[in-house]
Amino acid sequence: MNAPASPAGPLTGDGFVLRRWRRDDLDSLVAHAHDEQVSRATSDRFPYPYTRQDGERFLAGEVVDLNASVFAIEVDGQAVGGIGARPGQGERAHCAEFGYWLGRRLWGGGVMTRVVAAYAPWAMRELSLYRLYATVLDHNPASARVLLKNGFDEEGAQRCAVYKRGQLHDLRVFAKVRRSLDDAT
Repeated sequence: MNAPASPAGPLTGDGFVLRRWRRDDLDSLVAHAHDEQVSRATSDRFPYPYTRQDGERFLAGEVVDLNASVFAIEVDGQAVGGIGARPGQGERAHCAEFGYWLGRRLWGGGVMTRVVAAYAPWAMRELSLYRLYATVLDHNPASARVLLKNGFDEEGAQRCAVYKRGQLHDLRVFAKVRRSLDDAT
C-alpha cells in the first residue's frame, strides 16, 4: 500500500521547489542545519551541533531513507530545509507521520506554510493515506500555526512525551484525515 514515493518531477510552489536531496547539497545543508534554534524543535536524529559528518551521513541515507518521500526544500537554488513522511506498518499502514524543518533565515515568511500546502495532499495521494499527522513540541507555536493553516486539526497532546535538553515537553498532535481515498485532501 505504501511504496516509496517519488514525484515525477520536483514539486513546485510559490518561491520553493521540493526535490530529492543531492550530494552537492552538503554545504547548504550544514549551513542551515547547524543552528541551535532549528534543532531545538526537531527529533534527536537532527543533532546540534550539526557537523559536516552529520550532513554526509544524512545525504548517504544513513539517518533516514532518502528513497522514501523525503525531500529537500530548495529556495533560490539552495537546500534550506527538509520535509518527509514515515508511513506506518501493518494495521497502521494507512497513516503516516510527517515532519519538516527550515533554516532560520527563512522563518516568518510563509515558506513552510506553502511547502506543507503542496506536500500534504501529494503525500496523502501518492502514499494512499487516510491519515497524515505531525507532532509539535509545546514550545513551537509557529509549527502549530503552519499545520492549522493547512487544514490539520489539533487532536490533543501527549503529556510529558519528550525529554529534550534537560526538559520535559508535551507533544501537540495534529492530523488531516479522509474517509475515502477519493476524498480531496
